[in-house]
Amino acid sequence: MKTSPLAAVAAVLFSAGAAIAAEQTATLAVDNMYCDACPYIVKQSLAKVSGVKGVVVSFAKKTATVAYDDQKTTLAALMAATTNAGYPSHIVR
Repeated sequence: MKTSPLAAVAAVLFSAGAAIAAEQTATLAVDNMYCDACPYIVKQSLAKVSGVKGVVVSFAKKTATVAYDDQKTTLAALMAATTNAGYPSHIVR
């Protein structure tokens, strides 16, 4: 079976795009979490962001760990989501 050059190029580009996209994990320090309902609100605000795969919020540590697709969202969008919900955040270094 003979493959056309166009089909070969398309296959390479498609597989390269899939390889470039990657699931990332980021931990955000989250301000203003003072009550038991706060982690739920932070989690829900992050879960609504397109590309977010999972969220774990720690009330004790005041952090949110987010697994996300870096082709669908950015760290800035994640921080904006918590900030818009009343919980400013920044990346933990």
